Amino acid sequence: MFRSLTACRHILTTNLRTKHFVSPLASTVVISRRCKSTIEFAQTEKKWIARWKELRKANKDNKIDPNKEKFYCLSMFPYPSGMLHMGHVRVYAICDSISRFRRMLGQEVIQPMGWDAFGLPAENAAIERGIHPATWTEKNVEAMKLQMEKILTDFDWNREVMTSDPNYYKWTQKIFLDLHKAGLVYRKNALVNWDPVDQTVLANEQVDSEGKSWRSGAIVEKKNLEQWFIKITEYADELLDDLNLLKNWPERVKQMQSHWIGRSKGSEFTFKFENYHGATMPQDLTVFTSRPDTIYGVMYLVVAPEHPLISKEFLPSDHADEVLAFVEKHKNAHAHDEERSKEGVKTGLFAVHPFTGERVPIFVSPYVLADYGTGAVMGVPAHDERDWEFTHLNNVASNDEIKIVVRPKDQEDDQIQLPFTQTGVLTNINNSYSGLSSEKAMEAITAEASSKGFGSVKTQYRLRDWLVSRQRYWGAPIPMIHCPKCKTVPVPEEELPVVLPTDVTFSARGGSPLQQLESWVNVKCPCCHGPAKRDTDTMDTFVDSSWYFLRHTDAQNTEKPFSREIASKLMPVDMYIGGVEHAILHLLYSRFLSKFMWKQNQYAQKPGAEPGNGEPFNILLTQGMVHGRTFKCPTTGKFLMPHEIDLQDDDTALLKSTGEPATIAYEKMSKSKYNGVDPEATIETHGADATRLHILYKAPPEDVLEWDDQSIVGMKRWLARVWRLVDGVQSTEQGHNKTWDFDISQMSQKEREIYYITNSTIKETTNVFQNSYTLNTGIAFLIKLTTALTNSQPSLDTKNPISTENEKSVSPVYLHAVQSLVKMMSPLTPSVGEECWETLGKNQENWSSVFEESWPKIDERALVQEEATCVVQVNGKTRFTVTLPTSSLNNQQEIESLIRKHEKANKWINQSTVKKMIIVKGGKLVNFIV
Repeated sequence: MFRSLTACRHILTTNLRTKHFVSPLASTVVISRRCKSTIEFAQTEKKWIARWKELRKANKDNKIDPNKEKFYCLSMFPYPSGMLHMGHVRVYAICDSISRFRRMLGQEVIQPMGWDAFGLPAENAAIERGIHPATWTEKNVEAMKLQMEKILTDFDWNREVMTSDPNYYKWTQKIFLDLHKAGLVYRKNALVNWDPVDQTVLANEQVDSEGKSWRSGAIVEKKNLEQWFIKITEYADELLDDLNLLKNWPERVKQMQSHWIGRSKGSEFTFKFENYHGATMPQDLTVFTSRPDTIYGVMYLVVAPEHPLISKEFLPSDHADEVLAFVEKHKNAHAHDEERSKEGVKTGLFAVHPFTGERVPIFVSPYVLADYGTGAVMGVPAHDERDWEFTHLNNVASNDEIKIVVRPKDQEDDQIQLPFTQTGVLTNINNSYSGLSSEKAMEAITAEASSKGFGSVKTQYRLRDWLVSRQRYWGAPIPMIHCPKCKTVPVPEEELPVVLPTDVTFSARGGSPLQQLESWVNVKCPCCHGPAKRDTDTMDTFVDSSWYFLRHTDAQNTEKPFSREIASKLMPVDMYIGGVEHAILHLLYSRFLSKFMWKQNQYAQKPGAEPGNGEPFNILLTQGMVHGRTFKCPTTGKFLMPHEIDLQDDDTALLKSTGEPATIAYEKMSKSKYNGVDPEATIETHGADATRLHILYKAPPEDVLEWDDQSIVGMKRWLARVWRLVDGVQSTEQGHNKTWDFDISQMSQKEREIYYITNSTIKETTNVFQNSYTLNTGIAFLIKLTTALTNSQPSLDTKNPISTENEKSVSPVYLHAVQSLVKMMSPLTPSVGEECWETLGKNQENWSSVFEESWPKIDERALVQEEATCVVQVNGKTRFTVTLPTSSLNNQQEIESLIRKHEKANKWINQSTVKKMIIVKGGKLVNFIV
């Protein structure tokens, strides 16, 4: 392994055993007995990219072979930024490798690609570059398709979708109208993040840690606006409960979704306001709690700053100014805060405790969310950590005043470490429930409240309805019309799509240009035919990306979003691959829309099919990020650019300016950290096959991958070794892909060894592609097989010895092994795999692509070994190995007898007193305690 790229530039690596000559940074590998044969990676890739294009022309109609089992493999479609990054290369290499393997298994593989093309970045580009978002997007798509071709992906471009295409968003609008018809779309005033400069709603993710807009830099305001919502909360129970059906999803993803939905079962209690100076108070204050057993410990109530109670109409005059000033100070608290401020202020208002009749003060604090539950919570400092902190921060009560109403079963009241947040038994603070367990008290207390009319059992969710309105241009127009007479009415379906107008003017300020386009805004009401106006909001791009997998099944359909018959055959997606950063919103919204369309009978699922219930994705594979190496100044912490450092041969780096060692770490690739890697440059230097291998071999798919260019040389060496094996047998006349029928009893010992490792590799690699998806271990098995074949190359003890300079006959076992190796590596290294396969069969008349061949089959007979190697340890230290018949591995006495007959046994065992013999690993390791 070379220690640096600098060293690589000056060293030519020689493998003396196989006489490989590999230039680590060159795209040409010279491989042969006497360096007469070469493989040019760049030319090989171009050759096979062109050949694959010709082969694809034969299947333009997307017809599915009904006799084949389908496998729908989908990677999350990208935003067309114009440039692939290494994260893209990783996910597409994983998806493509698994898809090619499945095709070789004989399955009908669907592997489409599309573009998540709407969104604010394209609108920003239009403003910055003076180019229309559609033009900018189309140019980027064209560039990225060429880049995807360069990484040797085999996407079905006949199924391509682009969310900004009217032929796509027509059906997005249709789905919106279907949701509206089903009562799942509504419009209401909502508190939103508002950019006062750009005059647009911002998602929480677009507000930085200082409460500023990421786009304009303005301080983001909270504003009440009429917004469109999709009632995803109607599906909350199904979305939560059906996580149990997703047996092939990562547990952490299911836990994240479960937490986001946040179902809590508990009770609601009503606190009446205490009357004062004759004011007419709003509706009584209702609070939810998952711990009704703590109701007697309530010492205060807290409401959100946006609660209707917080106004001069209701606040006592001696508190109003202070409260309203406090609310103004905290009005821009936003979701980026790890912990919203627990600072609070007394409102001067009081409520009456429904059980005790005591006066309970009411506070206001930003940690209470207006849109979560009732916008009010009860404070029980003895039994809730948040309430404990709030109580002490705001001097609500001293520790002696705090009411303890639940204690552990085995402790007295005065021994409790507060806050005590577990369940236990109730204290004697109320004799009616004293000594009851928390569980029984919850039921009894709620039953009493229910019978007296101030409480009930309640289930509450953290999940909020899906706000889909966006005040910007580049998105699917919301297909609704506002009429003074008929109010809000849907656009008739026959008038879809509501097309985005192209004659708009973009400016850096002033909100969506749609609002300024009167010719587009002003329309006739479809009901009364009077003057009306279009809705100028566009949809959240999550709507576009939450059903595209269904459109892929029937992408050319002009009559409906997709054919019910076709979608029913192809759904669910068998394997969905993408970043874990989409574990919550995208996957949750996709599950919701898929379930909705399934319930609407727009597609069906076969009885008993997994996962069922309209779940769209069977296997979910979440790949980790690709991190790049960063260099920082040790004194300032500033990220260093490449020209500011000197790389050393020992992998360290020195600052050119001072000679100090730079701080080296791996972090998420970013322009600001100067650690990004251009995939095209890597491919140009090392070749696409080696790049794919490198990114698949460095780490399991779900782990973070630390990218470096040095170890990619090892992948090129392996390709060189495989080519050397192929070159050694390519001129034989024994058949390109003969169906072998081996008689193991007639094989020599070396042939049996080769046949065993070949079938063992087939078994392990098949399991990797089909079950574990740890492609890095699959590559390791293939490298191990390559080494075994290389070591057997000079001589194989058989009637048909391996070819020499003057002989062309090859052992059938060896030839079968080389062919199996080429087949198994081909999904990972498509162009080199095709080149090797063509070379193996160059004397054959009927050539076919390696991906039209069958995946190698396992001969289970080969895996039954007659002998096994046993490692012998003495007092835990390995001393020698012995070959044992596999028939003896279950017989302790026979194992000991055979070991004692070994020539090294006299030195280590036979001359000592054996106190104990420990046999592990089925007889493959024996430890003598002497």
